[in-house]
Amino acid sequence: LLKNIFYERSILMRVYQIRMQIFLLEDIAINKIQEKITAFIDSGFKTDEKWLIFHEQNSYKNYCYDQLYPIEKDRVYKKGKIYTLTIRTVDLELAKYFKLVCVDNHIKEIKGLVAEIRVLPKKMLERIYTLTPMIIKTEKGYWKEAISFAEFEQRLKVNLIKKWNAYHQEKIDEDFDLYTVIELKNKKPIAMEYKSIKLLGDKVQIQVADNKRAQDLWYFALGVGLGEMNARGCGFLNYRWL
Repeated sequence: LLKNIFYERSILMRVYQIRMQIFLLEDIAINKIQEKITAFIDSGFKTDEKWLIFHEQNSYKNYCYDQLYPIEKDRVYKKGKIYTLTIRTVDLELAKYFKLVCVDNHIKEIKGLVAEIRVLPKKMLERIYTLTPMIIKTEKGYWKEAISFAEFEQRLKVNLIKKWNAYHQEKIDEDFDLYTVIELKNKKPIAMEYKSIKLLGDKVQIQVADNKRAQDLWYFALGVGLGEMNARGCGFLNYRWL
């Protein structure tokens, strides 16, 4: 019976994409935008006890988000302009929260306006690639100074499987091909500012393996993000169908 429940949850799992219109009350430099979006989202959680508990507990958050669109050529988002914030999640309750509660929220720099939800269709994925830097942390900081590329790949896979297992309340067999090719798209690490420190991450492009387990996991990753600190704007993915 439990296996059937887990199987059904996997089959019914959907990735919800929320497109939110937000209005800027101040100019924001591009290197500060992820930090400000995080503050905007987090402040909304604090308005409701249920969501405050969710925000404060040490668990996978199962959502991720992109930078604002359109990106400004001079790398400064403008006061008085409306931009689009794209958020994804596999949790329908979270999707509803972003659409109904978060839009009524505001901080000093950002005010929410309106939002719409759609379900990302589940088709065969050819490749995925990061739109925001992906973070893999080690005890020594940036991974290239501490572990090999093979270990980096293993951590990426294990991190995604752990999120899947936590969400589906199961433990899947890890002996499968998650992808056929992985490519780093940056020569130097990309810095993201967070709480007055700089996190170093990478942009990656990945050819998705042609097996059901890999396809399911990468569809799931579109909703939860790749690597660590996804609720801080890291590891947001774009995709190409086969």
